[in-house]
Amino acid sequence: MSEQFRLVSFTLDSAREEHPAAAWLASIGADHAPAEVAAPAGLRAAAWDVELEAASLATLRDLLREETGPEHSSILVPPTLRGSRRSLVVTDVDSTLIEQEVIEMLAAHAGREAEVAAVTERAMRGELDFAQSLHHRVKALAGLPVSLIAEVAADVVPTPGAVELIAAAHASGHLVGAVSGGFIQVLEPLADRLGLDHAHANVLGVRDGVLTGTVQGPVVDRAAKAAALRRWCAADDVQPQRTVGLGDGANDLDLLTVAGLGVGVQPKPALRHVADGVLGLRRLDAVSAALGWGA
Repeated sequence: MSEQFRLVSFTLDSAREEHPAAAWLASIGADHAPAEVAAPAGLRAAAWDVELEAASLATLRDLLREETGPEHSSILVPPTLRGSRRSLVVTDVDSTLIEQEVIEMLAAHAGREAEVAAVTERAMRGELDFAQSLHHRVKALAGLPVSLIAEVAADVVPTPGAVELIAAAHASGHLVGAVSGGFIQVLEPLADRLGLDHAHANVLGVRDGVLTGTVQGPVVDRAAKAAALRRWCAADDVQPQRTVGLGDGANDLDLLTVAGLGVGVQPKPALRHVADGVLGLRRLDAVSAALGWGA
């Protein structure tokens, strides 16, 4: 039995090379027809409605994951996310919704940014247990004044297209939440600034006006991110298959796997192999465009 998916590709307007998506469709021999997708400013889009059986779907996903390069973005939209029924976007924060890694920004004030960044990189590649790596990195923050949190929160820069993605989701009646292995003290002001509907993250320990170098309560790991998606679906009366998960590292594996559409944002190899969409170009508004949401 076949189902109709929509394959959407994006390149920069200035790109000389065509996106390889057309060649993928030719190679699998699936029935397909051109579709109309409005491209965000600065991007060029092409789209096809494709009839896929299980074997051809698996092959197309493999091609998308393996061959979407840094100058391309590719998204395979499932039939469950077509139409106007309410959907929910759940995004990772550090290096996904925002450009930076907040823990590295904080560690820079303790003179330990490089050390913490090296551990973060290994954790995002899936080489280290996330919870253990987080506790190790947070220790480097012990003694920093709590006032630094507000300073760092003010310096956070949303990823290109993030504001547009959120606006387009809301304009089309959908919801957006952020779940982070970072810190709620930074995420809450960011959520207010961006108009997010949900936010969940770790809580940094604070005593007598300074950071204790600890995290309070259970760590927000990959399982907790998927649990947040399910919890918000139940609260918002959204079917799980009508969810979109965005992330960049191994800590987002469960989130992308549980979501109806899992999109890797310049994903690490550990995450790329489960993605239904790969943003080689860091433009989050490609996601709302692929879904047909207008701001």
